[in-house]
Amino acid sequence: MTRTPPTATELALAAEVDRLGLTATCHQFERWRAKRWLPPTDQWTDPATNTLHPHIVHRAAWLAALSRPGRGISWIGWTFWAIDDTEQTAALLRHALIRTIQLPLRQAGITLAQIPHGDSDTAFETRQNLAERLLRGRRAIGRDLDGLLRTHAGTAGITLPEPRTVSNPFDAALIRVGARLLAGGLADVSPEELTEAWCSVWTGPPEQLDRITAAHLAADENGTDLRALSPLAHGLPGLVRALEQADAHLLCEAVRACTKASSTLMKLLLERADAEMVTVLMDDVMWDQWVRVGGIAPAGRLGEAAITLSTVQYLLVPGWAEDLHRYQDRMDRLLTAPPPDGRPM
Repeated sequence: MTRTPPTATELALAAEVDRLGLTATCHQFERWRAKRWLPPTDQWTDPATNTLHPHIVHRAAWLAALSRPGRGISWIGWTFWAIDDTEQTAALLRHALIRTIQLPLRQAGITLAQIPHGDSDTAFETRQNLAERLLRGRRAIGRDLDGLLRTHAGTAGITLPEPRTVSNPFDAALIRVGARLLAGGLADVSPEELTEAWCSVWTGPPEQLDRITAAHLAADENGTDLRALSPLAHGLPGLVRALEQADAHLLCEAVRACTKASSTLMKLLLERADAEMVTVLMDDVMWDQWVRVGGIAPAGRLGEAAITLSTVQYLLVPGWAEDLHRYQDRMDRLLTAPPPDGRPM
């Protein structure tokens, strides 16, 4: 098929990217437009001056730097959709998030339609069997980021903040309960089972666990079920419904915030990591609520799952979005602060 000759605007953009020491072809621009990573060509220039918008040059340069033959750019593409925040890009974003959140089902050969509703014995047993299928072949994660840092710090004689919660959020005891929550929600897991699973790996202050238990008991006496506030209250079907029904602009806002936060965190850990900086990051509830369970988002499926989990929490957990923005401010200050010895990084 004969390709359309490149326009003067496309050639100008390719030249600007080349000036930045990168390479992008007009054929790549065509693919990036098709994926909605670049807006239509008529939006690239200022009508008054006919010059390229700086943000278009910046985005094309990012895409050129990220693009590798035979490899996708993973969740970075979601960032562009979220920034543009149009009806079309929000629809693409929603589809990507819903597809990602169902990855555990696809890996187990299960479809959402196979998860039965209702509280009959048959429905309950089916969900329990599906939960077992979700666990088959899953590799256990022996230690998460928190545990690795504490091991290295102990070897180096560095004192880090005391643990506040479980030793490993990916412990087998929690994952087994988590699989049942995915299949059936909190209706399929008793409060006693949840408490037992958490207690089996709890390393935080004992009184904190007591306070959590007391808060749930007090809420029960007042006719309030705090567990209903959990994103997993209605299992994976509930999460999918929440993403389907989320306001398009709020969805884009959530992904913008979560991708920015993960990018900042990765930059900090890769470029500015020292004992003082890690201590500041760990000495915040968001270390446990976000960093350890989805803050680190590498390219690929694991990173997409992490961003999806963060987005769900941003949308569904009361106060979580505000905490993430507060943590973002803290990370920004760490990123711009001079290193302890005063030398530039």
